[in-house]
Amino acid sequence: MQALLAAPLLVPLATACLAALFWGRAAAQRAIGMAGSLVLLAVAALLLREVAAGGRIVGQMGGWPAPFGITLVVDAFAAIMLLITGVMAVSVSLYAMASGARERDRAGFQPLLHSLLLGVCGAFVTGDLFNLYVWFEVMLIASFGLLVLERTPAQIDGGLRYVMLNLVGTTFFLMAVGLIYGLAGTLNLADLARLAPGIANQGALAAAGMLLLVAFGAKAAVFPLFNWLPAAYHTASVPVAAIFAALLTKVGVYAIIRVWTLLFAHDVAFFGPVLGAVAVATMVVGVLGAAAHHDVMRILSFHIISQIGYMLVGVALMTPLAIAGSVFYILHHIIVKANLFLLAGAIRREGGSFALARLGGLWVGAPLLGLLFLVPALSLAGLPPLSGFWAKLMVIRGSIEAGANLVAAAALLVGLLTLYSMVKIWNEAFWKPAPEGAALPAPAMGERAASYAPIVALAGITLAIGLWTEPFARLSLVVAGGLLDREGYIAAVLAPGATHLAGVVP
Repeated sequence: MQALLAAPLLVPLATACLAALFWGRAAAQRAIGMAGSLVLLAVAALLLREVAAGGRIVGQMGGWPAPFGITLVVDAFAAIMLLITGVMAVSVSLYAMASGARERDRAGFQPLLHSLLLGVCGAFVTGDLFNLYVWFEVMLIASFGLLVLERTPAQIDGGLRYVMLNLVGTTFFLMAVGLIYGLAGTLNLADLARLAPGIANQGALAAAGMLLLVAFGAKAAVFPLFNWLPAAYHTASVPVAAIFAALLTKVGVYAIIRVWTLLFAHDVAFFGPVLGAVAVATMVVGVLGAAAHHDVMRILSFHIISQIGYMLVGVALMTPLAIAGSVFYILHHIIVKANLFLLAGAIRREGGSFALARLGGLWVGAPLLGLLFLVPALSLAGLPPLSGFWAKLMVIRGSIEAGANLVAAAALLVGLLTLYSMVKIWNEAFWKPAPEGAALPAPAMGERAASYAPIVALAGITLAIGLWTEPFARLSLVVAGGLLDREGYIAAVLAPGATHLAGVVP
């Protein structure tokens, strides 16, 4: 059990180091990267099985008991986030074997990718605020390297914007950490959850919460801290954009949900309206940006922003159904959004461009691609019976039951505008005739197979979630119950018998 709990950190760390040792040998790096991704997926599946069988798994690094040492915690929420991270790692690693693989690997794609996965997994399993900051920094360094991998002027410009805003966010994070430590004398999340309701200066604690909201909101690209995302994501290579779209903003959302259900659940009257307003503004601004653009990557980038708003509804309302809706939405969106970015790469290979004005005729030239595009596109818009319909239904129903009718109305409106922008891509890229003089490239069969395999797999998962919804909805409700069970989390982490991981450091 000790090795299994540390494995989500050790596997990507070992993979990154091993891939770096084979610098210059692209084929070996790809093999190592794929093997590491598969092992990470297997480890995450085992952790989810253990959590399902026995509840939360807690480990104390070096034998130091909580709250004095470094704590790792894997509950149902962390376990499913680790599992979806493993799925994304395998999907992107497979897709990255297609066009441009040699150039990416020579530039350090594999070590950077697995360093990013290390930061993501660390953020999911950490049990204290300071180490959450550390893992955020690991992600920032690795993601900047991935973003500027090809060193184009557009990537450098987008990367600088990305780093600057995220550095501001981490500064706010450190300020919040210092303030919270001064108020409570601890940074362990379970210990903070125990002490937070009794802190005498609740105003200072709320101020620290606002600082954390800025820090996590910058990572999640919420309104008004989203400008870095559409400026950066469209410049990245397709595998990089896909892993970013799947995981980076979700780590910010995960941090908001985790910290607010533990530290600030007693102050819903103050933070609930703030988070609700941020959620609605994020939904609306993001979808309007998507509707206004005519480039596939920019449209998809703005839709990441828009969909983040749905994920914040649960923590704004703090009801079991609303939080379950947010969890379900995160799972659905990671699969769908990553798949749409992979499909964008396939559209460019088949049609020669990301610009809708230069595309056309793909329904004739690549009908399978058109069918594969429809699955995540219509799911993102929330059409039944796809996964997005059930995710939106849970969020909207949770909003109505909590009396947040404005939030429910905004969610419905944003869904319609999302459908508009997805139909726009379909009409321009697939349905209209190809532009005059357009010479459509013909990708090699091996390249098509490598890029289509993860697209087909992710589309299959989307269909499975939509057609067999009950197990996923039930799992989301279980996760929501665990997130709202603050006393259970506190007892599991601070129990004298929590597992000690001697000699293991993250």
